[in-house]
Amino acid sequence: MRPRSGWRLLALALSVLTIGWLGARPALTQPATASRIAMIELAGAIGPANSGYIQRSFAQARQESADLIVLRIDTPGGLVDPMRKIIQEILASPIPVVGFVAPGGAHAASAGTYILYACHLAAMAPGTNLGAATPVEVDLSGTPTTGTPDLKAKTINDAVAYIRSLAELRGRNPAWAERAVREAATLTAGEALQRQVIDLIANDVPQLLAKLDGRAVQAGGLDHVLRLADRELIELGPGWRTQLLSLLTSPTVAYILLLTGIFGILIEILTPGVVAPGVLGAIALMVALYAFQIIPVNFAGLGLILLGVGLMVMEMLVPGIGVFGLGGIVSFVIGSVMLMDTGVPGFDVPMEIIGGVALVASGLLMKLMMMMRRVRLRPATTGAEGMIGNFGQVVQWSGQRGRIRLRGTTWTAHGPADMLPGDRVRVVQVSGLTCEVEPAPEER
Repeated sequence: MRPRSGWRLLALALSVLTIGWLGARPALTQPATASRIAMIELAGAIGPANSGYIQRSFAQARQESADLIVLRIDTPGGLVDPMRKIIQEILASPIPVVGFVAPGGAHAASAGTYILYACHLAAMAPGTNLGAATPVEVDLSGTPTTGTPDLKAKTINDAVAYIRSLAELRGRNPAWAERAVREAATLTAGEALQRQVIDLIANDVPQLLAKLDGRAVQAGGLDHVLRLADRELIELGPGWRTQLLSLLTSPTVAYILLLTGIFGILIEILTPGVVAPGVLGAIALMVALYAFQIIPVNFAGLGLILLGVGLMVMEMLVPGIGVFGLGGIVSFVIGSVMLMDTGVPGFDVPMEIIGGVALVASGLLMKLMMMMRRVRLRPATTGAEGMIGNFGQVVQWSGQRGRIRLRGTTWTAHGPADMLPGDRVRVVQVSGLTCEVEPAPEER
């Protein structure tokens, strides 16, 4: 009995090994799938629009099961809150993220330096630079707060601690990171590699991927070995919604929309019934107010712009020597200069734009003022005032009263006693429905 049991056990073991080998064979012979690499662009000033785009792109990269995210950076900096949201997205990403400052001539200044430090891997193309990371905080009124010594020190100390924590997390140079904040220090690509601020230099994305192939990196608490020889690139560019929001929240566009809204509504008030300027002005004003909720705006400057417009309207309505108009123009120009004078990179309106728009706007308002004055000084053509000075003809007269025909209608009239039917008369005053008349000059 024992030999038969032994043969049975041996046969059973051989069967299990055969089934296991057959089951494993397809997996051993199956070709490896291509690595999926998500390409994301971070270009222009960092604000809510591209912050939302980065968050949506990272989510899409996870859905596409990407093995690596290449974040191509070219930014002058931007707002603190959107920057922190982008960094939080990078730190929480289970997919390794390589920040790549490219192409040549690009830079990762201010907030871009923080984002590059947060990436799992950092690379730069020749001819690029990074640094100048001194923060410019803006309070709710849009006024830079770094002017107050105590608050400025707190802001800078907080920024130093933040960027040092990112440097220590990624094993990069924390000392230079602090200099970038305190001294606004900058580095070229070669200097950044020499000082261990970045991990490598690459001319373009293919060379970057070739240098990253086989590199080990930790992301999401797991160790990853990048296998990028056989790769599939997935371009996750900004959609129309992101591009539209970026355009509308541009300080220059928001400023022009504000003025378009103000002037459109003003034209509608001064010339009722035109409709189109009022509708377009209301839409432009609503879009501008939406943008002002997102971008830093000095509301004192906004108030001065509205005051200036109000003073110029007063000049149209109240006869004077131009004091209201001159004060309105001065208030309008000063308010335009103050409106977005925040010092935040990428969130200032160029002085050339302000000067040109203020000059054109002041000219338009002065033209409206002149038109209103001409209308105000023009003789009345309707009502009792419009009848004074007009000529009529006596229809019937007795004593000092009678009836005259004026503008195709018959009126009761009072005048000299020697009037006869058919005489031409001129209206000198209107009291109720009675005209005070005198003989026309040619009838005297």
